[in-house]
Amino acid sequence: MRNKFEHQLEKLNHNLISMCNLCEQVIENSVEALFVDENDEERYREIAQVVYDTDKEIDNLEAEIESLCLRLLLQQQPVAGDLRRISAALKMISDLERIGDQASDITELTEYIRHCNLEHKLHLKEMSKVVIRMVKKSIDSFIDSDLDEAHTVMEMDNEVDALFSKVKSELISIISKDDTDAELCIDLLMVSKYLERIADHAENIAEWVEYSITGVHKNVKL
Repeated sequence: MRNKFEHQLEKLNHNLISMCNLCEQVIENSVEALFVDENDEERYREIAQVVYDTDKEIDNLEAEIESLCLRLLLQQQPVAGDLRRISAALKMISDLERIGDQASDITELTEYIRHCNLEHKLHLKEMSKVVIRMVKKSIDSFIDSDLDEAHTVMEMDNEVDALFSKVKSELISIISKDDTDAELCIDLLMVSKYLERIADHAENIAEWVEYSITGVHKNVKL
């Protein structure tokens, strides 16, 4: 019975890694769409479709992992650390699914933004790189039961928050000029906000990793 349980846990880890990889890809592609040459409509459409298709794959994996977790809870009746680990995984996939949704939201905004000058795409590539590292590290910390790595993710959220504040300040400065496209500024702010929210989801995952290891979570009263 324990061997079957261990095999199912291994499958859970494998599926979580796959879901995380898809989230990394969808973030990269959604930001890449911002920087496609404005005259290369075919390439833009191709990337946008990849984002939407990947988001659907993430949704499908969420359902598959949720089903596996429920089978583990009902059939294996885990206790202590195993119970916390499976419960944490159920929470984490919700955050991963939201990451896919928000990458799609970014892509919907790129139709207009990608036609603006690159210099106005304020720190978005830098933000996306930090966010992608956070997502990857959060899942790695779960797979490896690495509390230090989870804490690193939580600390990295401050870096993303600082970049978001920088984007917001620079946009306020830009929008005060008479010839500024206000709609563009709002869309850029929305993209940076979506990236900031993705970072928050990665931090949420890290907090559930901490719970799975220690039994302590700031929003869980025992």
